[in-house]
Amino acid sequence: MAKMAASTVESGEDAFRKIFKCYRRKHPPPDLSDVIDFSTGKQSSKVIPLKLDSAAVGDVELTRVGLQPVRKWRAFGLLEYPGFMFISNPFQSGYQAFWVRQCLKTYPQKPNVCNLDMHMSPSETQHIWEKSVPVLKTTPPVKRQPKSLVERLRWVTLGYHYNWDAKTYSPDHHTPFPPDLHLLSHHIAAACGFPTFNAEAAILNYYHSDSSLGIHVDESELDHSHPLLSLSFGQSAIFLLGGLCRQAPPVAMYMHSGDVMVMSGQSRLRYHAVPRILVAARGQTTVEVEGSGPASALQADSVVEPLAGDDWVVCCRYLQSSRVNVTVRQVLAPGQHFPKAPPSTPKTDGGQEEENHDGAAGGEKRKRSSDET
Repeated sequence: MAKMAASTVESGEDAFRKIFKCYRRKHPPPDLSDVIDFSTGKQSSKVIPLKLDSAAVGDVELTRVGLQPVRKWRAFGLLEYPGFMFISNPFQSGYQAFWVRQCLKTYPQKPNVCNLDMHMSPSETQHIWEKSVPVLKTTPPVKRQPKSLVERLRWVTLGYHYNWDAKTYSPDHHTPFPPDLHLLSHHIAAACGFPTFNAEAAILNYYHSDSSLGIHVDESELDHSHPLLSLSFGQSAIFLLGGLCRQAPPVAMYMHSGDVMVMSGQSRLRYHAVPRILVAARGQTTVEVEGSGPASALQADSVVEPLAGDDWVVCCRYLQSSRVNVTVRQVLAPGQHFPKAPPSTPKTDGGQEEENHDGAAGGEKRKRSSDET
C-alpha cells in the first residue's frame, strides 16, 4: 500500500478512510498493483509463510467438511500484523459448492434471522429459497424486476443473534448454531492453534457488485482472546486491514472464493473494511469451475454432499455477480456469562460509516455495523 498511502494521505488525516475511498472509486478506477494476492505465491516483503499444526485434525475428519489435509494448506501472515493468518483456499475441489448452498438455502431459514425480517412478515420470509428458485432459474432480461428474496438478502445471523442497533449479543436472542458450520470452524481454528474454539455466533454477509463494508472493529464479543474466522465464497473482493487507530494506513489484499482469514491476538481488534467487489469476466468464479460437488466418493458420515441439479443452477446464477462472507466468532469465554443488565451506553463497535454502500449490513437505509472481517 506504499504508493496508494503516499499519494492520498497527509499527516494527521484519517488514512484508512482516504484509502478506502480510493479503492471504492469508479472513475478513474483504482490502481490495484499494491494489492497482495496470496493465491499467486508471489513474493512480497510483507508476506511471511506460516506453518500450521498438521497433526491438530486428522485427514479423515477434514474430508468430512470438505477440507484438504492441513499439510497441503497454504498459510501466510503479514509482518507487523501478529495474529493475522490467511489461508489460500484450503477446500478440496468441488466442496465449496456445498457451503455456498448452505449459505443461500439452509442458513437463511427460520429460526435464524435475516435482514428481510426487518420489514417483512414472518409468513413472507418463510421458504426464502423455494420462493426464489423460479426467478433465479429463469434467464433474466436486462432489467428483471423484482429481485428474488435470495437476491435481497444482505445479512443472516446464527447462534447468538447480533443486535445491529445496540451492537451487542444477548442470551435472550439465541437459536441453535448449525452443527455443520460449527464443525468446519472448529477444525480450521484447531489447525491454526486454537483447539478449544467454540463457534457461538456467525454473521453471513451477502455482497453484490456495488456492495462494500465500511470501516469497523469487531469488539462486541464479551471475550476477545478467541479468534474471528472469515470464509469467502463467490466473487473476489478487496479487504483492507489497518491498525488499532484509523490514522494507520491499511494493507490491501484480495479475498478469493474459498479463502479463509483468521484474526487473533494483536490483530483481533484491528480496523478493517471491504471497499470493493471484483466481478470476474463473464461472472465466473472458482466455485463454478469446480462444479456442483465432490468428484470422489463421500464417507458415510460426511457433512458435505453433492448438490441437486436445480440447487446448483440457482447457486451459479447468484454467484455470477455476488459474494458471500461468513464470519464465525466465540462470544463468551469458558464459564463466562452475559451481564445481568445491559450497559446504559451502546458500544461503538468501531462505527461503520457512510462508506457502507448496500453492503453487508446495509440495504436498510441506516447505519449498521456488520462485524464482518
